[in-house]
Amino acid sequence: MATDRRAHSRSQPSMADVAAHAGVALGTVSNTLNSPQKVTERTRRRVLASIAELGFVRNDAARFLAAGTSTAVGLVVADLGNSFFVDIARGAEKVMRRQGMNVLIVNSDIDPDREVRNLQLFEQARVAGIILAPLDTALIRSERLPLQSTPTVLVNFESPSHAYAGVVVNERHGGALAARHLLDLGRRRLLFVGGPLFLGAVKDRYGGASAAVREVPDASLEVLETRGLQIRHGRQLAEEILSMGPGRYDGIIAAADLLAIGLIETLSPTEGFRVPQDLAITGYDNNHFASESAIPVTTVSQPGEEMGSAAADLLLDRIAAPESPRETVILEPHLIARRSSLGDIWLRD
Repeated sequence: MATDRRAHSRSQPSMADVAAHAGVALGTVSNTLNSPQKVTERTRRRVLASIAELGFVRNDAARFLAAGTSTAVGLVVADLGNSFFVDIARGAEKVMRRQGMNVLIVNSDIDPDREVRNLQLFEQARVAGIILAPLDTALIRSERLPLQSTPTVLVNFESPSHAYAGVVVNERHGGALAARHLLDLGRRRLLFVGGPLFLGAVKDRYGGASAAVREVPDASLEVLETRGLQIRHGRQLAEEILSMGPGRYDGIIAAADLLAIGLIETLSPTEGFRVPQDLAITGYDNNHFASESAIPVTTVSQPGEEMGSAAADLLLDRIAAPESPRETVILEPHLIARRSSLGDIWLRD
């Protein structure tokens, strides 16, 4: 079961032990050590008191060198074209750099075979550990990763059997945030778009949106599945929506920002489909393109840097204590409202 607070009983206390003792999330412990300006003075003192009481010792490069281990770690990301993964890399690199560790980054470019080769490359290079932001494929779901003994932590994917520690975002909550935002604006005829729906993140975002819509008696939610989450998929779907005629929907929840951008580009110039007058649209991920598009996209933002930092801290724990329990840390997303749902109101904020 996933948790963000779990006490462990072993000789060397971990960051998870500190978090449980202080009654805070693991990310808060990470911020106390790496970005103290992000936590209140009261919380910082509580965390530091727990560190002192438990005798927690921060991992550092000297410990790895003494053990004859490499001071380089590998980071395998699904798509560096998505700024969300760039944020993850930035957070991981920040933590590792402070520990004297180097981060080697490779991009799978949404290619399952390439992802396997990247993992094998790092295994052969004998890196100290690997942070994997994986594709949602049969390989990762079966957990038969092509790794022998390299400590590995997942980010943006939860290990089904908890064979690996990891960091994820509460995707259902994110989907609910998007739906409730549109419902609060008075939109009632909603459409969820994204896919393929077998992807865990897309399925969970849809599940959260569905639950939120069911709470409003006069609201409805339809779903249209896409073959991907890129701009071109949004454009293709927009043509299908145009063929239905205006008025069928007054709000669209897109499972990704790029998908939302493709929808907006194609729909908005057509009378009856203007954004946001006729259709309020939300995206997901807070991709940097979302704020820079012609109509800036309301989005559900995932804490990418915090996820990368937490994953790096978990990996340091795994390297120092390979037999430690596999914990999944759950972080919360938040909604950023922009013109695609708010119109000119956004300009006055």
